[in-house]
Amino acid sequence: MPLRLSSTLRFACLLTSLAIVSPTAAAANDADQIARDDRIQQLEKQVQILADELSRVRTQVAVPDEPELATAYGFGPAASKIYGVERGLSIGGYGEYNYTNFVGDEDSGPDLDRADALRTVLYFGYKFSESIVFNSEIEFEHGSTSNVANGNGGGSASVELASLDFFYKPELNFRAGLLLAPMGFVNEVHEPPFFYGVQRPEVEQRIIPSTWRNLGAGVFGQIGENFEYRAYLMTGFNGSRFSDAGFRSGRQKGNRALAEDLAIVVRGDYRCECLPGLEVGGSIYHGDVDQDTGKTLINTGNPTADGMSITDARLTMAEGHLQYRNGPLSTRVLAAWTNLDEAADFNASLGRSSTAPIADNMFGAYAEVAYDIWPHFFSNEDRALEPFVRVEYVDTQYKVPAGYTANRNRAYWVHTGGFNYYPHPNVVLKLEYRNLNARGGTRPDELALGVGFAF
Repeated sequence: MPLRLSSTLRFACLLTSLAIVSPTAAAANDADQIARDDRIQQLEKQVQILADELSRVRTQVAVPDEPELATAYGFGPAASKIYGVERGLSIGGYGEYNYTNFVGDEDSGPDLDRADALRTVLYFGYKFSESIVFNSEIEFEHGSTSNVANGNGGGSASVELASLDFFYKPELNFRAGLLLAPMGFVNEVHEPPFFYGVQRPEVEQRIIPSTWRNLGAGVFGQIGENFEYRAYLMTGFNGSRFSDAGFRSGRQKGNRALAEDLAIVVRGDYRCECLPGLEVGGSIYHGDVDQDTGKTLINTGNPTADGMSITDARLTMAEGHLQYRNGPLSTRVLAAWTNLDEAADFNASLGRSSTAPIADNMFGAYAEVAYDIWPHFFSNEDRALEPFVRVEYVDTQYKVPAGYTANRNRAYWVHTGGFNYYPHPNVVLKLEYRNLNARGGTRPDELALGVGFAF
């Protein structure tokens, strides 16, 4: 019996010990699990913080989720990236490089074949808030800023756009700074994937002198669903630099620009609901070009001009355009015209040659059609192959003052054919052949290859 009692006692003690130890072990295990859960929650919070920070950085540098870019508020697609970010910095850019082989009519001059790093451009934008946006374009031309390159003018580094937008409401917003003149198709939207051919259309270089920018301020907006407008007050041209080739050399580019004479430019575009894909529009520019310099001319080569001051003159430029896009088909038509008041006196005051005057009127027009044939042969929708043809007439001596003779080499037809190949929506390879026929003298034809991109 004592043995039995002893065994029973030992068994009772063991049960008592287990009863005491088990809750203690369970409590320890629960504490460890709680610590692990807390640690996991902390790690999850840290991961979420990192994910949010990554998302914020992606937003600030505007990493695109879609390969295609789109225009906004009159800017080119790459220049419009800043409007898609929530806040902070946006970086974009474009570039175009080409090779040109001059063929035929080579007795017209020493036209040597050229390869050119034509443009490398960076866009920097900053979104301060939903209502204040800065945008800029910095361009490096011809791969260098040296003064002379193989007998031609050297390259340059230039600010081509630097503007502040102040958003008020869709119908009325404000813009100020170094502004692109809102005329034609190419002056505002000049990134190489978004126009056909290696060279920009001749009309939009000689009549509308792209890339044309001035210091100024104005308004822009959208009225209803289909009408957009821009209206700016800007510094005008410096007319003392005009020539028989046009007004391109008179651009002041914001470089200590003379601002005695200001100009106004107004543009409107309407998307027609009657035919989806059709857009029509126009613009007009008006302003004095003499800049009230009172410059006294000497040694002009024209004795009657020596000692005279630059005569007051007023320039009006107008253009109308039409664009239609429907699936693989794309067409453009544009016509531009200019009028220079007091052109005879203006030429005399500048001592212009009687055979190469600044014209009373200039005129240019072109029509262009392109069609994407890639889908007819391949199924990859991210690529495109678009043959195009363009016919242009350019005449910077359309009408000259009485007593002057027009330089008919400045009046010519341009027939262009080629294709744009897009291995990516924002990358383009180009080939074109331009046949130039002048009404006086000769001009060589051009076979050109090009590559361009935007991001």
